[in-house]
Amino acid sequence: SGLEIHQQLATHKLFCICPSQLRQDAPHFTIKRELRPIAGETGQIDIAAAFEKTKRKFYIYEGYKDTTCLVELDEEPPHHTNSEALELTLTVARMLHCKFPDTIQVMRKTVVDGSNTSAFQRTAVIAFNGFIETSFGKVGIQTVCLEEDSARRTAEDQDSVTYRLDRLGIPLIEIATDPDIHTPEQAREAAEKLGMLLRSTGKVMRGIGTIRQDLNVSIKGHPRVEIKGVQDLRNIPQIVEK
Repeated sequence: SGLEIHQQLATHKLFCICPSQLRQDAPHFTIKRELRPIAGETGQIDIAAAFEKTKRKFYIYEGYKDTTCLVELDEEPPHHTNSEALELTLTVARMLHCKFPDTIQVMRKTVVDGSNTSAFQRTAVIAFNGFIETSFGKVGIQTVCLEEDSARRTAEDQDSVTYRLDRLGIPLIEIATDPDIHTPEQAREAAEKLGMLLRSTGKVMRGIGTIRQDLNVSIKGHPRVEIKGVQDLRNIPQIVEK
């Protein structure tokens, strides 16, 4: 088994100075759009993006005049990368005994389900080849990335999906382990250790939804299964077993 952990950071957003604040009050404005897939660097259109296009859905984006800017609306180029979020991610990578590339480059991952107004997610590999120790043995850290969170879905009908822009752009540390986990209990311990390490910085967001664990489980003779969005770490052993 391997883990993929996404932790929201308690800083302003990754590519603008808007606050990382989730709001429950009524939005100030909405914008209706249709996203279209285009060819990427390979010269080909992403298969998943082409499939989303077949749904022929419109996307409605809800925003606020005082906490949403033109970057989230994809009407303005991204600003410089949030230096506090970058330094925090570098610190976490050092705590995970990682190696670092000579250059950090922001890449674009095509996402055409409406959760990103630009139809792609910005992400950067910060470090790689680290490890944590567990009582069951060492678990390798494949990559540590810094990326922007997606908009959050608030409604859906047959013709459209509605997203709120307050979550779009919140910095995420993404930690992916190697498939070095061999028991359900080790999966829980590894998730707990990574969570404690992140919280020890004092600069991560807390509460349900602020940290999301995805579990990849491989059993010999069966296809790999990915369980997304595990919230309660106490349930991890039972989830892996089932």
